[in-house]
Amino acid sequence: MDRTIHILVVEDDNDINQLLCRILKNSGYAPQAAYSGTEAMLYLERQAWDLVLLDLMLPGLTGEELLADINEKSSTPVIVISAKGEQQTKVAALRIGADDYITKPFDIEEVSARIDSHLRRYSRLTSMAPSNRIEYKDIQLDKDSKTVTINQSEVILTAREFAILELFMSYPKKVFSKANLFETVWEDPFVGDDNTINVHISNLRNKLSKANPEADYIETLWGMGYRLK
Repeated sequence: MDRTIHILVVEDDNDINQLLCRILKNSGYAPQAAYSGTEAMLYLERQAWDLVLLDLMLPGLTGEELLADINEKSSTPVIVISAKGEQQTKVAALRIGADDYITKPFDIEEVSARIDSHLRRYSRLTSMAPSNRIEYKDIQLDKDSKTVTINQSEVILTAREFAILELFMSYPKKVFSKANLFETVWEDPFVGDDNTINVHISNLRNKLSKANPEADYIETLWGMGYRLK
C-alpha cells in the first residue's frame, strides 16, 4: 500500500481552508488545517510534510516568514495561494522559496492539478537523490546534518556515539566485536581497552532509552560483541 501523503493547509479564512481540505481529501491526500502562521509553525516543527499550501496574509507569523523558515529547514514544496496578485509579490514569494503561486479566486480543478503535478515532481526528485538518511525501527539518522531523531525528537549524541550508531544502522544484522568497533570508530589499533567501548555503548543505550523507554535497540552477545536488536 502507498504511504499517506500529508499536506499542511495554512489559510486563515475558514471557508477557503475547508474547501482546500476537501479538494485534498477527494484526491486521496491527508490534509491538516492551520489558521495562523503561529499554528502552522507548531505543525511544521512536529512532523515532516509532503506539501504546504500557504496563504500570505496570516495572523501571527506572516506567510513570507513561514516560507523563509520552510525553505531554510527543509526541501518541502510550497504552493502559495493568495489574494495578492501584484507581480512583485509573486516574484518575491518565488525568490523566497515558493514552488508555485496561485492567485485567489482560484479554479478548483487547476489547484488540484497543480498539487498533483508538484507531488509527482517532488516524488521523482526524492527517489532519484542519493539518500544520506538511514532508519531502524523509529530511529532516523541523517549523515549530512549529523542528527538522530526518535519519533521526531532529536537525540543529542557525541561524535563517537553518532559514529557507533551509524555503523550499527548501516549493517543492522552484523555482530561487531569490540575490536571491530574500536578500529572502525577510533581508527586506531585495538589493544584490549574494553572500558572505552563499554562506556560509549552504555551512554548510547541510555540516550536512546531515554528517548523511547519502550524500545531496546542494542543487543549484547556475550563473548561476541554487539548488534542492533
